This record gives sequence, C-alpha cells and structure tokens, in this order.
Amino acid sequence: MGRGRVEVGGVMRVGVVFPGQGSQSVGMGADVAAQFPQSRETFERAAALLGYDLLKLQCDGPEEQLRETQYSQPAIFTTNLAIYEAALPWLRPVVTAGHSFAEFCSLVITGALDFNDALYIVNERGKAMQGAAQRARGGMSAVLGLDAARVEEVLREQDLTRVSLANFNSPTQIVISGDLGQLQAAGPAMLEAGAKRVVPLNVSGAWHSALMEPAIERLAAAVRSRAFTLPRFDVISNVDGRAYRDVETIKANLIRSIVDEVRWHATALQLLEYDLELIVEFGASAVLGPLMRRIAGAAPVLAVTDGAGIARLRETIERASVKV
Repeated sequence: MGRGRVEVGGVMRVGVVFPGQGSQSVGMGADVAAQFPQSRETFERAAALLGYDLLKLQCDGPEEQLRETQYSQPAIFTTNLAIYEAALPWLRPVVTAGHSFAEFCSLVITGALDFNDALYIVNERGKAMQGAAQRARGGMSAVLGLDAARVEEVLREQDLTRVSLANFNSPTQIVISGDLGQLQAAGPAMLEAGAKRVVPLNVSGAWHSALMEPAIERLAAAVRSRAFTLPRFDVISNVDGRAYRDVETIKANLIRSIVDEVRWHATALQLLEYDLELIVEFGASAVLGPLMRRIAGAAPVLAVTDGAGIARLRETIERASVKV
C-alpha cells in the first residue's frame, strides 16, 4: 500500500505531482500523442468515454470552449495522464499529489481508481460545476504578497462576504474565489493593503467557494457510483494535507473538495517527509514546480509538458543510476 516505498531503478526517490484548473492551453497533449502510442491511446479512450474528440478540441480550440470547466477538467485530467503514460516504462514514484481535481490523476496512477471511472467522475464534476457557475457569475484571483490572515482581514474590512479564500498555494500566494462583482472590488483593496499583484485566473467560475454548493449533489452521486480501493503508494490529499488511509476518506474528501479550500502548501510540505530526490510535474504547463522550489529543503523539480520533457526526465533518471 502507501507505506511501501518503491524506488526508481533502485536509486532515485521520485514524487509525482499533477496541475489542475488553469493549466490548460490550446495545443496541449498534441506532442506526446504524436510521439508515444500509449499517450495516443489515453486520448482515444477518453474520446470513446466522453463521446467527442478531446484531442481535437485541445488542438483546434476554440480557447473559450476549452476554458469552460466541463471541457477543461476532462482535458487536463487526460493530458496529465497521457504525459505520465509516456514515462511509465521506467518511472515508479513513491508518493503523488494533484492540485484540486488533478488528485484524480494521482488516484489513477496508484490504482485506487480505474481510468474510466475517474474520467466519468471528472466529467460529471465539470458539468456540475459549470451548471453552478451559470447560476451565479463568479471567478478567482491570485493574491501575491499577502498571507492568508491579512487577505481574510481585507475581505472583512471591505464587507466582501461573497468572496472567500480558495487555494493556499504558498504562505504568500492565496487564491480568492466568489461573486464576480465582489471579486473585482477585492483586487484594488488587496493592492492597497500591500499585495504585490492580484492576478485573475483563467477559469470560468468561482471554484472552491460557496457558489459551488449546487454542484455537490451531482458530484456526490458520481463518486458514490464508482469503486475505489486503497492506493498502492501514498496519495496526499489537498483537503487536509495527509496521505489517504481508507477508502471512505477518499470519497468524502473528493466530494468536499468542490467547495473546500485547496491546501496545496500543506500538501507540498507533506511531500518533503518522503525524502524525495526528484519531484516531477506532469501537465500541460508548469504550475506546481515554481511553488515547490520556494520551499526550503524541497527536492529539485522537473516539469514534463511534452516529448522533450520526457527525454529530459529519462536522462535525469539514467544519469542518477550511473552514479551508483
């Protein structure tokens, strides 16, 4: 199970992380699908399950459609795993974590959830969230340079009751989420309070906020309809920053995560407990690597976004093996 630590080539201790919402871009996945049969097969499986050509949407866009969460979540999930699949012959992680819904990628690679079942839930999750977003216009912004306590204080001072903290990405990178009008008012207030920047995120709704409550019922039904098992190696949960030890907690956390905060910094700190020599981020863009690099004592991070990244990863692992 998760307690057993598998090593890569008998040498490197590797952790794997997957980026979530906002990491999408037009063209993602095309490179690995063209180079690696196993990656192409992943997209073909996804197309058969979804009923539309996901890779074609990713390659051709339009970007506005890909940005809609009912499309972006299946696209990010499948792309993350398609890139990971290209490294499978010689990559065996000891621990994994995914940002927000990308935790489903971690559950798949550890055998806790079948790919088909995971994609079904992700697809239902995306549709449920898109429906909730259409009920109330919302968005998300990253606040850089203020800690969580100060961000909360500013929201209280400005009486922005329909905006809340959503992602704890680092001690000074806090994402806020909520009603679009109040979110836009929060930006200048955060800058006046000393924030270095306030960056609107490339999302189509107020994820991880109370505005997503209408989506809970549909997500819960999807989660409860599928079979889970304990992971073969540790998956660190975004909800509490802990490794899963029972199936019911996995299900409960996946359901809660739609409105709960993403505690990524706590998750990243937990990854440090595994004495890792390398952390590999598999996804269309490097999102988590820069956050990991800011943590004292963190292992080196390698972002793998395409075929060239796969080659760099293999070279890194082989070079480490030769040294022993």
